[in-house]
Amino acid sequence: ARVRQHTALPVAVGLGGSSAAQAAEVAGFADGVIVGSAFVQRLLSAPDAAAGLDGVRELAAELAAGVRAQPPGA
Repeated sequence: ARVRQHTALPVAVGLGGSSAAQAAEVAGFADGVIVGSAFVQRLLSAPDAAAGLDGVRELAAELAAGVRAQPPGA
């Protein structure tokens, strides 16, 4: 709310979120959810590149579902 008092630009937040529940929580007060390290972790912990890409796809789908489950303005 304090940031929105100073700008009309969209507000995005990224602070280590890595689950659908966390993405939904952030989506309740931000216009965007920034996720980076969780994707890198999926790639690095995979046994090979194909499994890493599968992990990234899975995480992206989970995060998107979490954000979509959050009603706007909630």
